[in-house]
Amino acid sequence: QVQLTESGGGSVQAGESLRLSCKFSGNAYLYTCMAWLRQVPGQEREGIATIDRDGGTSYSDSVKGRFTISKDNAKNTLYLQMNQLKPEDTATYYCGADFHGTNCHKLMTFSDFGYYGHGTQVTISA
Repeated sequence: QVQLTESGGGSVQAGESLRLSCKFSGNAYLYTCMAWLRQVPGQEREGIATIDRDGGTSYSDSVKGRFTISKDNAKNTLYLQMNQLKPEDTATYYCGADFHGTNCHKLMTFSDFGYYGHGTQVTISA
């Protein structure tokens, strides 16, 4: 059974940083694509960063240059380093994972991963 557990959310002021973590179960090398997505109430879930099995990354325009996705296979943990946070980054952040997709950027664009965690709330005040 696939388990994804996010942590690290909180409330900070604009311009500050946060690092999110996602602990995942099983063999890290079986995940073809992993990602971070976010959702604001009343809006669709938005894919913002993805990493493939080889470490290749892709970002949405909304976070490019400010956020960094990384993965530690030895610790079975996915990270999202978020810098220069803005009030519009306020959302519930989810970890996503897939075992079959090969085009991680496409999965991110369409928020179409096979598995998701329960999310962690991030609130940025002006």
